Amino acid sequence: MATLKQRFGKRLRQIREQRRMTQERFAEALDLSVDFLSLIESGRNAPSFETLDKIAKRLRMPVSDLFTFERN
Repeated sequence: MATLKQRFGKRLRQIREQRRMTQERFAEALDLSVDFLSLIESGRNAPSFETLDKIAKRLRMPVSDLFTFERN
């Protein structure tokens, strides 16, 4: 079973790709490095609460929606 970090990263990547945003463009909008965003999306790192808030605001969605995962 995937870890929470992995599931979150996969969800964030799906949302970003649905909105046709590159990692570069999304990272810039969040004021994050592309490397850090990549680590989050790959499930190797987790965002802080502050970063979660920035992500949700940039995507114009509640933070809770970032944790709505597909059932496996």
